[in-house]
Amino acid sequence: MAQRNDSQRLESKSMRSTKSRSRNKSRNNRPSGGNIINRVFESSGPDGKVRGTPQQIIEKYNQLHRDAFLSGDRVDAESFAQHAEHYTRLLAEAQREVDSKREEQEEQNRQRQAERDRERQDRLKAQEAVSNEPPSTEQPEVQEAEQDSGLVETPEEKPKRPRKPRAPRKPRASSDEGNTSEAAE
Repeated sequence: MAQRNDSQRLESKSMRSTKSRSRNKSRNNRPSGGNIINRVFESSGPDGKVRGTPQQIIEKYNQLHRDAFLSGDRVDAESFAQHAEHYTRLLAEAQREVDSKREEQEEQNRQRQAERDRERQDRLKAQEAVSNEPPSTEQPEVQEAEQDSGLVETPEEKPKRPRKPRAPRKPRASSDEGNTSEAAE
């Protein structure tokens, strides 16, 4: 009967821990993924909870590892070293992902810039081709003004007459001369 009670206790205890674990999962609505490098973690290590970014947790576990090693506690020292190694790997993986995304973005930017450069070169070639073409010798046909088409002429349709050059202006009399001439009159 004692064995039965022990197994029942273990069974009910394991059921309780599973229930509490599932309750905690539903309560913790943090987004997964994202920027792991700057995300704050809460690590449950052998010496209690350690909270911070992966880099801060690594530094804390390395310090705990040194302290445990110097105090002669090899088991705790090894445990702290393993925790630090875990977060080191997590940080390294996140850094590799960030680097690969950055390289991918840079490659896309280089491709876009190359495409823009090609388009710019094509436009310049087209402009040079247009400006280097000799003007066509054929003149458009002009209707005689005597024909009455029933349309009103607009300023755009009127042929432009060449302007006569202006005659140079006469120099003004200086103010001294102007005053003397007025006084003389």
